[in-house]
Amino acid sequence: MKDTSKHLGLRNQLATVLKAKGITDKNVLNAVRKIPRHLFIDSSFESHAYQDKAFPIAAEQTISQPYTVAFQSQTLEIEKGDKVLEIGTGSGYQTAVLLELKAEVYSIERQHELFKKTSLFLPKLGYKPKKFIFGDGYKGLPEKAPFDKIIVTAGAPFVPKPLLSQLKVGGMLLIPVGDESQIMTLFIRKSQKEFEKHELGDFAFVPMLEERN
Repeated sequence: MKDTSKHLGLRNQLATVLKAKGITDKNVLNAVRKIPRHLFIDSSFESHAYQDKAFPIAAEQTISQPYTVAFQSQTLEIEKGDKVLEIGTGSGYQTAVLLELKAEVYSIERQHELFKKTSLFLPKLGYKPKKFIFGDGYKGLPEKAPFDKIIVTAGAPFVPKPLLSQLKVGGMLLIPVGDESQIMTLFIRKSQKEFEKHELGDFAFVPMLEERN
């Protein structure tokens, strides 16, 4: 669990790369500078931790590309105290970014191996979501709804209706929609029945799977 000045230097470089790619939110860039991303992947691949690319982790999942994490976090305009539902805890890196942005985070993971690993690992780094849930992200978390923001970190073939219904009026759902590649899609809830939809370009995610594994 070492974090050295060399790692900090690499994080600063990564933040500079992300800034050049259009990440302007200072709080998001500060989170990238602060979070020891190399601890989220296998130590033998540490040299890959601060490159702007996705990387395989356990259970055939990936730790998302830093740009994608930063883009999703920036797009959702996370504010201190926002109640955020994260679908797909994965490595926990996106979770850590949300917590650095001072959100109140509920995170669902459906791969048991990852759920166990990440729910033990994140608190060791001082990152404590309101709740880690082992469950089916398609169903959301109705007992804790409504949410200010919902972030989906896996490709979904369609937009799960329960997630839309669990948004506050004025709330935002950000979800990559599609099978092979995905279109990052933002929904803003305008009223009980009305949603505004924005398509924000192509991304590639691992698929969002139904049921628990």
